[in-house]
Amino acid sequence: MNEPTVSVLQRRVLAFDLDGTLAITKSPVSDTMANLLSRALDLFEICVISGGSFSQFDTQLVRPLRLDPRRAARLHLMPTSGTRYYRYETTTTAWVQQYAEDLSDTEKSEAKDALRKAAEELGFWEQEPAGPVIEDRGSQITFSALGQEATPDRKYRWDPDGIKKEALRIAVARALPDLEVRAGGTTSIDVTRHGIDKAYGMRKLMEVLDLSPTDIAFFGDQLEIGGNDYAVKSAGIDTIAVRDPIDTQLALEAILMVLT
Repeated sequence: MNEPTVSVLQRRVLAFDLDGTLAITKSPVSDTMANLLSRALDLFEICVISGGSFSQFDTQLVRPLRLDPRRAARLHLMPTSGTRYYRYETTTTAWVQQYAEDLSDTEKSEAKDALRKAAEELGFWEQEPAGPVIEDRGSQITFSALGQEATPDRKYRWDPDGIKKEALRIAVARALPDLEVRAGGTTSIDVTRHGIDKAYGMRKLMEVLDLSPTDIAFFGDQLEIGGNDYAVKSAGIDTIAVRDPIDTQLALEAILMVLT
């Protein structure tokens, strides 16, 4: 990772994808990453936006960070691809939902049916999954090809070039023209309302903190067209491409070295 540019050092917010950027898929952030993020919260507001549910954020990020209330109040959590937003309130010492763009019961049912049908027709339906294959996250319906609890190794081997996910995404999108269908994590497809994506989450964050796009630097591992971080890049926010959590770790170490 190159030395951080002056423009990144002058940002007010550092924003991150979670799986593949801050942590291995469905795994807690490392102790090193937790320490770096905690130190960075003294210098920046930090937003984490990813397709997982709030409970996944809690397991992967919040608990390992073990933040004091002052730092926690500077952390912005946007699970389910920005369709929900949580902030820590020091008065109640709790994470409080700021908004949720929930799907209707009809939209949820249609999404679940379309995901299963397309997966079966393409031969992607797992007969012995490790956990739920289709999960209702309220504001997002998520398909996980091998099941939510599959090991990272199995997930990374299932579709290394993204061809399966893209074929499934196209098939489901055709069946759900009134909903947004996008590739999610390593083995997942996410369905939300139209226009509710990571760019939507970033715009909401800008409203709350009175920011412009130039105040944010976003780190993601899937910034290419069709990747689940591309919406942020297309919204005009400067992005830093990383390959994995080690890349992100090196970038944070460089930023903190310069500023502290």
